[in-house]
Amino acid sequence: MRAPTREWLARHSHAHGDFDAAQLAERLRAKGEQVTVVIPAKDEATTVGEVVAGLRRELVEAVPLVSELVVIDSDSTDATAQVAADAGATVHHSAEIAPHLGSHPGKGEALWKSLFVTSGELLVFVDADLTEWGPHFVTGLVGALTADPATLLVKGWYDRVLDVPGRSPSTEGGRVTELVARPVLNLWWPDLAGVVQPLAGEWAARRALMETLTVPTGYGVEIASLIDTYRRLGLGAIAQVDLGARAHRHQRDHDLAVMAAELLAVVHARQHGEPQELDVVADELHQFTRDGGWRTRPVPLVQRPPAVSQSGYEDVDR
Repeated sequence: MRAPTREWLARHSHAHGDFDAAQLAERLRAKGEQVTVVIPAKDEATTVGEVVAGLRRELVEAVPLVSELVVIDSDSTDATAQVAADAGATVHHSAEIAPHLGSHPGKGEALWKSLFVTSGELLVFVDADLTEWGPHFVTGLVGALTADPATLLVKGWYDRVLDVPGRSPSTEGGRVTELVARPVLNLWWPDLAGVVQPLAGEWAARRALMETLTVPTGYGVEIASLIDTYRRLGLGAIAQVDLGARAHRHQRDHDLAVMAAELLAVVHARQHGEPQELDVVADELHQFTRDGGWRTRPVPLVQRPPAVSQSGYEDVDR
C-alpha cells in the first residue's frame, strides 16, 4: 500500500466509540445543522420495523441527533410501508416523488429521490434488511462526517457476518466487495484501496455533495459516489468509520451476479473522467442453472443526473 494511502488511513479512519450521540447533537444544534436518516426499502417488512424503531427510540426520542427519519419505499409488494410508518418513520413511495421526472426501480433511485423530500444538511443512509446492527451506526457515521470540515463522504465498515441457515456463522460476507469492487478499485484507483467496505450500505454524505453527483439507479450508487467524490475532490474528502459487526439478509450468487454486472458498467463509465453513459454492448445477463436452464435478467444501466440540476429540486423546503 503506497504512502499516501497509509497517511489517509491514519487521519481519516475512525471508530464509532470515538463519538457520543448527545455531544454530537449539541454540537450540530449550535451549528444549525440537521441529520436526515434515509432507509431505502423494497419488500423488507420483516426487518424495517426494528431498524426504524431502534433509531427512533435512541436517536430521535432519547437523544435528538436525528431530525428526519425517512423510509423510501421502492415498489414494495408487501407491508413494508405500513410497518415502517407504524414504527415511526416518515414514508414516501419512490415512484410518487417528483413524478414529472419519471421513476425507475432500484436502490440508487430511492436514494436520489430522497433528496427531493428531505432537508437535512447531513445525510445518513441505512439499509432496511439489517438483522445485526445498532443505532451506533448512525452516531459513528455522523461523528466521522463532522470530525473534519473537509470530509464530505463517509463509508461505514464492519465485520460482514454471513449467517446462512444450516451453516455456522462466519465473517465471510461481502462477496461482491471482495470479488468485484476491491479488485477494480485496486487496479484503477489504488488510492481507494484503504476503503474497507466500498459497497457499505451504511454511509453518509453532506447534501452539498450528494445533490451534485450522478447517481446510478441500481446497486451501483455506493461505488459511484465513492469514485466520483475521489475523482472530483481527492482522498481527503473521504473518511471511514468502524461500526463493529453487521448482518443482513443475504442474496443468492445468481442474484449477486446482476449487481456485479452493474458495478462493472458503473466503473467502466468512470475510468476516464466524469461519469459517462453506462454504454455497454448488452443490458442483459444470461445465466444457467441445471434445474432451471437458461434465463435472461436485465442489468440496470440508468443514471440520474445531479439532483440540483433538476426542475422541482429548488422548491424543496430546507
